[in-house]
Amino acid sequence: MTTSPGSGPDDAVTSSVPASVPASVPASVPGSVPVPVPAQVRAVAVAPSSLSPSRASDFMRCPLLYRFRVIDKLPEKPSAAATRGTLVHAVLERLFDHPAPERTAPRAKALIPGQWDRLVESKPELLELFPEGDEGAGLSRWLTEAEALVDRWFTLEDPTRLEPVEREFFVETELESGLRLRGIIDRVDVAPTGEVRIVDYKTGKAPRPEYAEGALFQMKFYALVVWRLKRVVPRRLQLVYLGSGDVVTYDPVIEDLERMERKLLALWDAIREATETGDWRPRQSKLCGWCDHQAVCPEFGGTPPVYPLALPSAGRGES
Repeated sequence: MTTSPGSGPDDAVTSSVPASVPASVPASVPGSVPVPVPAQVRAVAVAPSSLSPSRASDFMRCPLLYRFRVIDKLPEKPSAAATRGTLVHAVLERLFDHPAPERTAPRAKALIPGQWDRLVESKPELLELFPEGDEGAGLSRWLTEAEALVDRWFTLEDPTRLEPVEREFFVETELESGLRLRGIIDRVDVAPTGEVRIVDYKTGKAPRPEYAEGALFQMKFYALVVWRLKRVVPRRLQLVYLGSGDVVTYDPVIEDLERMERKLLALWDAIREATETGDWRPRQSKLCGWCDHQAVCPEFGGTPPVYPLALPSAGRGES
């Protein structure tokens, strides 16, 4: 793995994962207790049938969080940081609609108001992120922060020398086991020699070296999907951290992708077991402070909603 303030676009080129993702899938969570499942349940939800990098990360971080998001589909409040990331991603995607000579920082920043309007049109609740009584000062500061992130990107990559073959690229494949993997890749570059680079923009800061493997989880996931779809191992995985101005790269080999596949299969077995038994164990960590579901989490004295999937009759309600 290489970290640099800006890997050049002429290098041989090739979708929240938290840096604390563990290296292996835990069979159980020490010190935690099972979430009690009421005897009466309503079979109204659909069991998950696919896995994305973000949902895989959720389960490794906290199985109960995965349940709340995937099974219960509990609502979550939008955050200013995540929304800013969505806005910046949209701007960088749309910039490549313009001819190479026009891909300048002023042009990119000029796209911000229009992309913000599009976001608000699709999700009016985003306006609630900013107080009404400050005469737009909060929104103005937030948009200025987005401009700074866009500006920094131009110090890390030169879009006039890039011609992505894909942007916001939805990928999906089914493994021999039947597990479907899916996700959205920010950008795919292909060199004239055919080498593939997978690029992901991050609006936060680069993680410390000891957490780098967790940060690369998402990229190896995408590399596995591309390999299974195209039978080509991506030459390079590249994370562009706009918050700190770092570029982290990793050049995978087949053995990396085979290990990732085995890890995902083990993870999926654990998810299926939890789905079938209703035993979703909470795992408390520093990230709990950013969770919207503390009110229904046993770690914080809450009670989860009634489990919406049917459970086997044997053992139901047992302690």
